Amino acid sequence: MASDVHSAELLAQVAALPALPGVYRYFDAADTLLYVGKARNLKRRVGSYFQKDHGGTRIGHMVGKIVRLDTTVVRSEAEALLLENNLIKTQHPKYNILFRDDKSYPYLKITGVAGKDGKAGESAGQMFPRMAYYRGSVDKRHRYFGPYPSAWAVKETIQLLQKVFRLRTCEDTVFANRSRPCLLYQIKRCTGPCVDLISPEAYALDVRNAEAMLRGETDSLLKSMERRMMEYSDKLEFELAAEVRNQLSALSTVLHQQAIETADDRDVDILAVKVQGGRACVNLAMVRGGRHLGDRAYFPSQLDDAMGVYATEDEAEQTQAVEVRVLEAFVAQHYIDVPVPPVLLVSEAMDPQLTQALSEQAGYKVGSQHQPRGQRRIWLEMAQQNAAIQLARLLSEEGSQQARTRALAEALDLPQEGLENLLIECFDISHTAGESTQASCVVFHHHKMQGSEYRRFNINGITPGDDYAAMRQVLTRRYKPVAQALAEAGGAELPAGAPRLPDLVLVDGGKGQVSMAREVFTELGLDLARIVGVEKGEGRKVGLEELVFADGRPKVYLGHDSAALMLVAQIRDEAHRFAITGMRAARAKVRTGSSSLEEIPGVGPKKRARLLQRFGGVRGVTDASVEDLMTVEGISAALAEDIYRALH
Repeated sequence: MASDVHSAELLAQVAALPALPGVYRYFDAADTLLYVGKARNLKRRVGSYFQKDHGGTRIGHMVGKIVRLDTTVVRSEAEALLLENNLIKTQHPKYNILFRDDKSYPYLKITGVAGKDGKAGESAGQMFPRMAYYRGSVDKRHRYFGPYPSAWAVKETIQLLQKVFRLRTCEDTVFANRSRPCLLYQIKRCTGPCVDLISPEAYALDVRNAEAMLRGETDSLLKSMERRMMEYSDKLEFELAAEVRNQLSALSTVLHQQAIETADDRDVDILAVKVQGGRACVNLAMVRGGRHLGDRAYFPSQLDDAMGVYATEDEAEQTQAVEVRVLEAFVAQHYIDVPVPPVLLVSEAMDPQLTQALSEQAGYKVGSQHQPRGQRRIWLEMAQQNAAIQLARLLSEEGSQQARTRALAEALDLPQEGLENLLIECFDISHTAGESTQASCVVFHHHKMQGSEYRRFNINGITPGDDYAAMRQVLTRRYKPVAQALAEAGGAELPAGAPRLPDLVLVDGGKGQVSMAREVFTELGLDLARIVGVEKGEGRKVGLEELVFADGRPKVYLGHDSAALMLVAQIRDEAHRFAITGMRAARAKVRTGSSSLEEIPGVGPKKRARLLQRFGGVRGVTDASVEDLMTVEGISAALAEDIYRALH
């Protein structure tokens, strides 16, 4: 019973709770958040956890850990629901269904939108707004359309708008320094505002029409364009009439290709949930401006623990399907950060309190529809089919990855228990003829690559191209803190948050790289058995790799069809990819000089363009003498000396 497990202080706090709506939070002895819940009646809901014997169930296990309780009283159950999911999304309690989304949604941005007179500011870039892909925080100076489910959807929309309205997509710095139209003008994807081939007033009209199309106002847009075409024709301005006719033709083609249905379905989200094999998938499809933009799949974590807690709640909630709980958790958490459209098509009927809460948060009415008809029904069936496909793919991949982890553990005689915690780090070195040497460290655990834990190391102070010295440096920098932590612990268990030695350290290379790793680990007093080199086989053919060990064990050839080798190759290739991308970025920064020219006082866009054109790039400007710099129009002797000093 609760009285035998929990303190009298905690039970007294539970007994004193008010019979009001609110949110409650449970904490364990380490002050870790276990669970966040909402209640129409805090006293009754929270009391139910402590008045029953839950046995050996998951909820019993959780209740047994509770040592502290926090509650927040709110005005309504809808408000409690929003607060609950804000806390779930930000604090990640162990026993809640949790949807993590590490990516913000992309938008289509139209910068510095011009008014009806075509004047939005003093600069030409503001007078001729730019259309661009955007991801990040919103700036009120610009207009944003979306969100879109993927970058591909944004870029496809930009291409469609270029075909019809021919808005510019170039950066302001490029726009300001053009002396003749670019290729996009030649292929009729831009009207050439950079060289005044279109007036600000005409361009502003194209911007407004593009926005109308993005909002789904296609009927009124078509009628307006038809009206303009006839007006130009009546005035005998046949060239202008022909331009509008071409826009109408392009717009009609786009609308036909994109199957835009009706103006009633401008902005709709379609959500379908599928639960199978202890995992769940919510598939979100988006319709914006009447166009179906594609979909994205989401997979909740902690589903088993969360469902174990929900299983013992009141009888009305017990009758709800797991799919409903997953769907409601997704909707409540997802629309905290993302604008909610006025219509949600859902595969399961949701609690009306949820749509009420979304309406209160959005400031306009949000409705959900469970059994739609017509086009909406087709959209929902598509989303349900995609949810089933994505979940089947996930289960297949997880089963395959777990099998690979197990096979590798067997091949290397590693413990078979707790394989989800098997930690592998892999290192690779990358450079171009010794330039911009970088080392990568990628991390694998819980049967998958953990991108958020990857690291890059800039390698300095070595002979260019010396991969062995680079490997020595990166291993020393990575594992010296680990050795220090182990020495300080003196054989005791490391404290939470202390650097940990992985179960396996993979290095991309054979005997030479392994010998270097052995030297580093010997100096640091670390376990040599953890070092494994991945040596390329005869002819450097894929599938013939051998594993080389630092502790003297003989080489191991796993076989070209070995699941263990597939995992090793996957981790090794990811380390190589991560090193290559880092090295290329560093090399590009060196070769372009980053933004050094832009930071020199007195060098504006025109002078910078002349310098780059004369010397072929920043590297050429850097190599130029003061006398050479003075030969460029507008560069005085004093400014040439300033530029030379800044670049050297």
